[in-house]
Amino acid sequence: MNLADALQEILFSLKQNKLRTFLTGFGVFWGIFMLILLLGAGTGLRNGAEAEFTSDARDSVWLFSRRTSVPYMGLNANRDIRFTSHDLEAILRDIPGIKYASAENPVGSTSRADIVVRVKDRSANFGVFGVAENYFHIKKYQDVLHGRKLNAQDEQLQRKVAYIGKPVADQLFPNQNPIGKNIEINQITFKVVGEFFDKGRNGQMSERIYIPMSIFQKAWGQGQHYYRILTYQPESNVDPIAVEQQVVKLLKQRHRVAPQDRSAIQSHNMVQQVKEVNALFAAINSFIWFVGIGTLTAGIVGISNIMLITVKERTVEIGVRKALGARPINIISALLFESVLITAVAGYVGLVCGVGLLELVNYILKVIQVELPYFHRPEVDFQLAITAICILICVGVIAGFAPAWRAARISPVEAMRN
Repeated sequence: MNLADALQEILFSLKQNKLRTFLTGFGVFWGIFMLILLLGAGTGLRNGAEAEFTSDARDSVWLFSRRTSVPYMGLNANRDIRFTSHDLEAILRDIPGIKYASAENPVGSTSRADIVVRVKDRSANFGVFGVAENYFHIKKYQDVLHGRKLNAQDEQLQRKVAYIGKPVADQLFPNQNPIGKNIEINQITFKVVGEFFDKGRNGQMSERIYIPMSIFQKAWGQGQHYYRILTYQPESNVDPIAVEQQVVKLLKQRHRVAPQDRSAIQSHNMVQQVKEVNALFAAINSFIWFVGIGTLTAGIVGISNIMLITVKERTVEIGVRKALGARPINIISALLFESVLITAVAGYVGLVCGVGLLELVNYILKVIQVELPYFHRPEVDFQLAITAICILICVGVIAGFAPAWRAARISPVEAMRN
């Protein structure tokens, strides 16, 4: 029997039991549909979590100067620690494996938008930060919308230039390209050279203005090279945790901070955060696959039971075929083909419906411009779709094999008696 004849026979058999076929296929459809939705939701959660990473390099480390909590070497507690340009030089000189190092200073608060920025008759409050060389090698995932980032020449030549976020441009220059225009910060005029968007904290990291550190020190630092925040990125071939410990130890020695004092110099290692998030989502994905495979298993049991009933109903037919010379492999392949056909069609429809629903959710969120916290762009990638299709084929084979094997062992004599 050729493929066309086998397919015609299977379709005839399925038409004779439409309700049973539908209910059998629905179990597989629902299993794949739910698996795709769960995987898409898991990806949406991962995308939302990654959006909280801001635009920093994923292996970057940020160091914050605070106050000492214990006395040390004859010095009182509650001393204000301030990093210097010499600390930055020492990190690059004495710690092996440092790729980039830079610094950041807020004009006002590090966390609040408290600096008034004016453009003619418009004004608004934003965060303003002076940044040293190589800063944007570390904060490298910002999207440059117009113009350029600050560069080394801006720092060396003490240019009065500013790199502003999209919310800043929207409020101070509505419906305009801000490049080349002037803004006023504490009565000092800066020329806008670039506009960026930073996805960190759901876009709040875009409510910033960056200026060269040399201008910051001249205007607000009294010419002294003090830094509130240091940052660096290690080389890819070193242990980032070990390098972090070496850097913190060096800074504590330079500022005479007790080794056990955890308040004076605090660090935030992005590598550790990324590892924790990856571990969390590995567990979530394992749970999703567990639930999805469990649902598919229920579909497998349903198909297998239906195929057993089919074999029982077609016992005489199978016996006649064997009496006419049909080999066991012909019987097995015919029943497996039927099982795979039901599974593949129902599963493919579930796959398409699941992907379609995810795309619809993405479209609706984009149209109504809703930004959900910790949830962004639910989707299923092509590799997962291929994996799901392979699972469908395996499900069909597994579901049909036992009934097909039983059918192949039917004796023609016993079948004719029945």
